[in-house]
Amino acid sequence: MVKDTKLFAGSSNAPLARAVAERLQVDLGKVQLSRFKSGEIYVHYEESIRNKDVYLLQSFSPPINEHFVELMIMADAAKRASARSVNAIIPYYGYARQEKKDAPREPISAKLVADVLATAGIERVVTLDLHAPAIQGFFNIAVDHLTALDIITKRLQEMHIEKPVIVSPDAGRAKTAEKLATYLDAPFAIMIKRRPAHNEAKVTHIVGEVAGRTPVIIEDMIDTGGTIVNVVEGLREKGALDAIVCATHPVFSDGAIARLDHPYIRKLIVTDTLPLPELLPDRYEVLTVAPLIAQGVEIIQHGGSISTLFRSGSGS
Repeated sequence: MVKDTKLFAGSSNAPLARAVAERLQVDLGKVQLSRFKSGEIYVHYEESIRNKDVYLLQSFSPPINEHFVELMIMADAAKRASARSVNAIIPYYGYARQEKKDAPREPISAKLVADVLATAGIERVVTLDLHAPAIQGFFNIAVDHLTALDIITKRLQEMHIEKPVIVSPDAGRAKTAEKLATYLDAPFAIMIKRRPAHNEAKVTHIVGEVAGRTPVIIEDMIDTGGTIVNVVEGLREKGALDAIVCATHPVFSDGAIARLDHPYIRKLIVTDTLPLPELLPDRYEVLTVAPLIAQGVEIIQHGGSISTLFRSGSGS
């Protein structure tokens, strides 16, 4: 990293921030993050950031609203301390599932969050695997949209899976699943489902042949785990073998880890965009995105194309 760059960690994912700093061969910047007795957030940078390019790493992990406001205040403090630029590294961009109106009188929260980030003084956002890639268009500032697909692909190739079939759990992930199928030289299937309520999904059809094959399910996030359980049970009914589940963002809310302790799930592969418990069941494997983020920051600072980080050469 160039000398005029500083990396600071919010309180959401300190282990990932430390790993990125190590990859960049820099020390994390010193910042005091505390709370008043009323619960209000206090931020104080304990070193000069005047004329520095400041990077703030903050994932929107639970409690998401707390971490979102903390990032806003960190950005405001950096701007008022005469930072040359303020850049937010948001490995998991929350509110991304509210990117359109599915019913009258609903908000488009993903757009609102994008507007607030810019209003707070953030000039660039670095994020991974947005729930909907079109969210990039909600920003009036620069967005570098990275993907963990190559990291996941490499691990799957190392596993030498016998007779895999790549499964998209819904139409929204079909393009990503198709890419993974191409990389692994495997067939492709897609689940058709309906959503009776938030965090609920019912599988109605499976398009593609899955009988006698190992399903590799690719998702951008796992929240409650209910959808994944429905998918693996639907696949088993069609004669599929135990599934391998892959996702970039392990949100794991509402008892998801226990729910995913399912006899039809052979392995779960996730990344560290969100903090995870130190002790996970053996079937979990956590891949780090720290090298990817560090390379992205280096390209931003030194110049070059973010697309060189991706196998397809077509990164956003």
